[in-house]
Amino acid sequence: MPIVSTSTSAFFERSRRDIKALRSEAESIQAQLGRGERLSKSSDDPVAASRLRTLMRTDKLSAIDVANANRANADLTLADSTLSDFSDYITHATELATQAASDTLTTDQRASIGQELQAIHDNLFALANARDSSGHALFGGESTADAYQLDAAGNAVYVGTPGAGSLPLGEGQSVTRSITGPEFLNFTVNGTPTNLMAVVKNLADALQSTATDPAGAARTALDSLSAGLDSVTTGQTVVGTRLAWIEMTGDRRVDMGETRSAEEADIGGTDVASAVAKLQETMTVLEVSQASFGKLASLTLFDQLR
Repeated sequence: MPIVSTSTSAFFERSRRDIKALRSEAESIQAQLGRGERLSKSSDDPVAASRLRTLMRTDKLSAIDVANANRANADLTLADSTLSDFSDYITHATELATQAASDTLTTDQRASIGQELQAIHDNLFALANARDSSGHALFGGESTADAYQLDAAGNAVYVGTPGAGSLPLGEGQSVTRSITGPEFLNFTVNGTPTNLMAVVKNLADALQSTATDPAGAARTALDSLSAGLDSVTTGQTVVGTRLAWIEMTGDRRVDMGETRSAEEADIGGTDVASAVAKLQETMTVLEVSQASFGKLASLTLFDQLR
């Protein structure tokens, strides 16, 4: 009798373990299908889990690069728009200087043009102190305050840092987020350094004062205004090139991200077709095992002796 009891106990224990294992396997497959991931813990596949961690770290770093690229794109877009406003004002100033260069104008007419040029100077000064997406000086380099200040004589003086900061874009690439005021407002005319705002201010002052030759001052200013417009246009080209660079690195980042996503899916993702087939197979074996166990468990020695 002890032998029969021991055998029966072993049969039930073995059957219980087998059915439990099948149920666990079925539940594991169902969980994989539910979360779309093959691994629930690192021990399931240590090599694959390590590679997935590396890919996830790269994704997080890429998110930082995206934030930097967005900030640089915003600042450079603001710079491009502001430079366009500079161009518009300089074009209008050139038109006014051309009018003032005529010998047929009266003193009052030139004074009126001078007042309008003074207003343009004030607008240029305001544009030079435009703010970036973070509220810092757009053309002041790393300065958080204004890029330009007026001295006692009313001249615009640059008070920013020598260069604009750079932002990393990933994979060792970076971009300068803006340009400084002197990079496009300072230029040379006939070997003489000058400043765009100074040109406009000096012409405005000459037309509003009793200068001996205001028309001559206007004609002289035309060359400087033309050179200033060229300098602003060059600045726009630099900004446009940097915007294009951000777009190019962004496209590469997207491609690399798609490659990582595909690899992550291959390594840690669930193969739905295979998982469903495996689940159906496991459920079938489980059902058969449970049915077989039920039939075998109902059999006794007395049944065989009848």
